[in-house]
Amino acid sequence: MHIFSRIPSPLGHLLAVTAPDGTLHALDFADYEPRLRTLFARHHPHAALTPGEAPPALTTALGRYFAGETRVLGTIRVASFGSAFQQRVWSALRQIPPGETRSYGALAATIGSPGASRAVGLANGANPIAIVVPCHRVIGASGTLTGYAGGVTRKAWLLTHEGALAGAP
Repeated sequence: MHIFSRIPSPLGHLLAVTAPDGTLHALDFADYEPRLRTLFARHHPHAALTPGEAPPALTTALGRYFAGETRVLGTIRVASFGSAFQQRVWSALRQIPPGETRSYGALAATIGSPGASRAVGLANGANPIAIVVPCHRVIGASGTLTGYAGGVTRKAWLLTHEGALAGAP
């Protein structure tokens, strides 16, 4: 059984899926609920989602993040699943500090797969845990804000909030 909950944020409600022990399995924007359900089901095909409250540790950490404590995301426990390659990419995403970005090629090199930027992009796009596994910190080689499942406007907001773009709070 996994708990399915709503969490308010400055960017709209977030939907979270957590295990009974509080481990985060999925997080996405409420207007992308079908995507969240699809990505979650890929890794948990027989899991039931039960409506409930998000763990206090998760809501507190997300609240602190949106209040400006951008490094708090590293304290959130996330589930480990996906292919070995996806796990390497998602782990590397969590190593990108707030206020910094990486290109797909740089991320590929970080995980020891130079030249696999396209595969890194696919793994990035399949990330079921938005914000906490910060796929928004990956940008195009030219510095452009390439696609983001939550929308490029939200990506820009998150990067500005973290101090990676000019005009950061």
